Amino acid sequence: MPASRNLELARIFAEIADFLEIKEESTFRINAYRRAARALESLGEDIAVIAERGGLRGVGGIGAGLAQRIEEYLKSGTVAYHDELQREIPRGLSELMTLPEIGPKTARLLYEHLGISDIDALERAARAGQIRRLPRMGARTEENILHGIERRRRQTTRHGLGAVLPYAQVIVEALGRVPGAEATSLAGSIRRMRDTIADIDVVVATRAPEPVMDTFTALPQVAQVLSRGPTRSSVILGRAGVQCDVRAVDPEAYGAALQYFTGSKDHNVQLRELGVRRGLKINEYGVFRVADDARIAGRAEEDVYRALDLPWVPPEIREGRGELELAQRGALPALATVQDLHGDLHMHTVWSDGQDTVDAMARAAKARGYEYICVTDHSQSLKFAGGVAAEALRDHADAAARAGDRVGIHVLLGAEVEILADGSLDYPDDVLASLDLVIGSVHSRMQMPRDALTRRVLRALEHPHLDMLGHPTGRLIGEREPMDLDMEAVVECARRTETVLEVNASPERLDLRDAHVRLARDRGVLLAINSDAHRTEHLAHIVYGVGTARRGWAEAKDVVNAWPWRRLLDFLGR
Repeated sequence: MPASRNLELARIFAEIADFLEIKEESTFRINAYRRAARALESLGEDIAVIAERGGLRGVGGIGAGLAQRIEEYLKSGTVAYHDELQREIPRGLSELMTLPEIGPKTARLLYEHLGISDIDALERAARAGQIRRLPRMGARTEENILHGIERRRRQTTRHGLGAVLPYAQVIVEALGRVPGAEATSLAGSIRRMRDTIADIDVVVATRAPEPVMDTFTALPQVAQVLSRGPTRSSVILGRAGVQCDVRAVDPEAYGAALQYFTGSKDHNVQLRELGVRRGLKINEYGVFRVADDARIAGRAEEDVYRALDLPWVPPEIREGRGELELAQRGALPALATVQDLHGDLHMHTVWSDGQDTVDAMARAAKARGYEYICVTDHSQSLKFAGGVAAEALRDHADAAARAGDRVGIHVLLGAEVEILADGSLDYPDDVLASLDLVIGSVHSRMQMPRDALTRRVLRALEHPHLDMLGHPTGRLIGEREPMDLDMEAVVECARRTETVLEVNASPERLDLRDAHVRLARDRGVLLAINSDAHRTEHLAHIVYGVGTARRGWAEAKDVVNAWPWRRLLDFLGR
């Protein structure tokens, strides 16, 4: 995963682009910064390492001027041009633009006409009906802005998993290199792969905690030190405001501390109740016999569970939802892993709104060890995403097959076909029949009433050529609520029609969410874990989808792209 400094630089460049757009500067300059931000977000290598070997100009979207800005940041931790623009732009406008409903032009309009430069002023103006009277605005826009503000306030204390995990991994790697650190691990909800994270918890096993705390509080990712103690410190990472807590524990108690601080609370309470019945006390220091206070376990997490005659429970399912009962019976699910996957069945290329060619996607997939991929560009009605006309699909099929032959991987041609408002699909039946795999998705008119929306999706599921329902609820974490679907009815229809439900691994989606994965799995519905990659680097997002699927208790046998090529082909040709 990219280092956190890549993400911080990407954020700075994206903000520069926003500021330039507010100032109505050159479109060329604006786009240059946006391209650079996207390139930095997608890097799989620390930008500092690339700079050290003189490779900045080889990163897509980075020219000489932007390379200088990057070198400046790596030396000083800031970009002077960014700071200069921040002083020019009215305070708070950049915060306005964190709302999905407010772009740079809208922010400028609000400031020039109403003097709005912060979210509180924006809310007052919207509630007073002032925004609808502005050019290009209206009552619907005003309503959407209010919804966006409400959504933001509900989410102020939580961050999307995809935005936080790269930061967390950098911290763990840095602390793992400290002399005397015997083991280092994430804990808390981020280790359990929850879709949103309140803060980052890290546990370090060491007999010399002071160097760990010195290193942690001095890391370049630290924006503010909240507290610094001999065995525990808290900081704010980056300008995103994510809190990170590090605990240094004695190696003899490391497993017990890791178990305790991973949680969840419900899981831990149930575990401790099992201990009480056996005359044991379980806490972050170990497992102790109540009779003589002797510690009988604690060094390894597995030992904590073994002391209760239980197998180790994977972190993703430690939610107090029946996992300990299954563990007692020796019936825990064998959760799917990244290594189980043989391919990826949802990705986009330059044929629609992707950034890379079919050949590039195939090479990247083969490098990950995949047997197969399916290219699924958008269908014709999705004009904003460069939807593919039906007549172009034959040529695309030939090109996909040739790419597979060149690279040495099976390349299927499918499509992400829009489910239209009446539940019909966006290609004629003869075109759908010619595709290797058809994913049906909803991208428009997502605010339909619950009954109408559910009927729309159920009709699509009944279509004989639909193989998979893509990102079924349409949610964007922190930006767009899921569609108001009757998921019980959707899952039951998918079971009856043998339609696969997707666990979309894009960190903005993670859709199906964990609870719906569990519902589908319990009903015997097949799943697919797909990256929905729009460039080669996005294939790595599959880890988020696997984490979500594991939270829903999915096993490899439940996941069609965990099947080998021949079995998948037989299924698609059924």
